Amino acid sequence: VGVFFVALGLRLLQGYGQTESAPLISINRNEGNKIDSVGPPVKDVEVQIAGDGEILVRGELLMNGYWNNPRVTAETIVDGWLHTGDIGVFDDDGCLVITDRKKDIIVNSGGDNISPQRVEGMLTVEPEIGQAMVYGDRRPHLVAPIVPDQDFVSAWGKDREGAANLASLITDADFIKAIDEAVRRVNAKLTAPERVRRFELAAAGFTIDNDMLTPSLKIRRHVIKEIYGESLETLYGG
Repeated sequence: VGVFFVALGLRLLQGYGQTESAPLISINRNEGNKIDSVGPPVKDVEVQIAGDGEILVRGELLMNGYWNNPRVTAETIVDGWLHTGDIGVFDDDGCLVITDRKKDIIVNSGGDNISPQRVEGMLTVEPEIGQAMVYGDRRPHLVAPIVPDQDFVSAWGKDREGAANLASLITDADFIKAIDEAVRRVNAKLTAPERVRRFELAAAGFTIDNDMLTPSLKIRRHVIKEIYGESLETLYGG
């Protein structure tokens, strides 16, 4: 998000917070603004990273609890620390970098914890790839449905004097090879557990209208799994 606004010539100071924490936890300042982070914690707020990577928050800003819901309150605030459900790290300058939602973390069959958003983000930086969702919980490796970038699809059709039709291109061997090369470039930058070993080209993009995106443009993993689950399993030979 920060890169997008900076590219438009707008200064953006990204921050982080939750309703349960009144709500500001951290924010970038004018000096030392880092667009890949949500800045250092604000005054009188303690932030630490749990052993599993979850961001924990403590301070007077925390809520007393959820109304008439002591069970969820006890699960959310433990020993005075708010369990945010977000995964993150501190960089060398003490700025907080959010990498994932805890519930989205993939644990493969070897016990490795994998951040799907990190892998998906790197995939979609490639000009050939518009959208992706990695899959592989309790599986030996990652696979993914991939939506080719629309500009790449259009350019492909124009260069070859053919129709820029995604539905026809997903079975085109040369087109598939081009996407595969993009995936290989990304895999070269990832650890072994993070690499996408096989993929399937999606015939349509993830959109709000088909319920594969939320109104805030986050992918709906459970919906995509329902739609592509059977074909993704075939990528494992099942």
